[in-house]
Amino acid sequence: MSVEQHPAPALRASDRDRDEMLVRLHTAFAEGRLDEPELDERIDLVLAARTHGELGAVAADLPCGRSAPVRPGSGPVGRFQVAYKSSVTRAGRWRLPERFTTVVYKGSGTLDLRSAELDGPVTTLRVLAYKSKVEIIVPPGIRVEADGVGVSAEVHGDPPAGAPVVHVRGYAYKGTIRAKGLIPRL
Repeated sequence: MSVEQHPAPALRASDRDRDEMLVRLHTAFAEGRLDEPELDERIDLVLAARTHGELGAVAADLPCGRSAPVRPGSGPVGRFQVAYKSSVTRAGRWRLPERFTTVVYKGSGTLDLRSAELDGPVTTLRVLAYKSKVEIIVPPGIRVEADGVGVSAEVHGDPPAGAPVVHVRGYAYKGTIRAKGLIPRL
C-alpha cells in the first residue's frame, strides 16, 4: 500500500511573531544596517506575512542577535537601549558615549542628561520611536542640534562658545521625540 507524500503546511505566524520581527528590523535600522526606505518596505512585508517562512525571508540578510560578542573591558558599554512594549529610562549619574542609540517600540523612553558624563565634545543620539514617545532632558550649557522626522527641540538659554553639542538624529513613526531643557523657575 502506497502512502502519498504531501508537503507539510507552512507554520502560521502569530501577531507576536510579527511584533518580534518588527523589533528586529527597527534594531537593524538603529544600527545602520537598513536605511529608511528599506525599513518601510520590510515593515510592509512583515505586516502582510502569514507564515514563518515569509517572516524569515524579510530578515534573511540580518544578524539574529548581537553581531560581535561582548567581552568585559573590551570597550564602552551602554551604547544601545531598547524598550519593547514597555518603558526605558536613563537618569542619574551615567556615562554617555559619543554615539548612543535608543529604540522604543510601542512604549516610552526618557534620557535624562542632567547628570550624565559626556565622553566627547559632540554626542550623537540616534533615536527611533515607533508608536512611542521619547523625551530627552538636556541640562543648561549644552547646545542641541536636532534633525529627522518627528523630532522637536525646546532648549532655552544661550550655551557658551565651545559648549558640548548633543546632536539628536531621530525618526518617529506615529510618535514623538522631544529634546527639552528645564524651564527655570522664577
